[in-house]
Amino acid sequence: MGNVDEQILRASKEIIVKFIETGRVSPTTFSEAFKNIYNTIEKTVKSTKEVSEE
Repeated sequence: MGNVDEQILRASKEIIVKFIETGRVSPTTFSEAFKNIYNTIEKTVKSTKEVSEE
């Protein structure tokens, strides 16, 4: 796992923990919510990285 992937995972984890703490995510919705958060962050980071490399 690359450094960028680790940072994406860490950021996703922090966000999901905050959502759990505030009651916005429950154990039944965890899987879908985490996937959505991870994918959103990944798309944002990787699309930003591609733009900056051009």
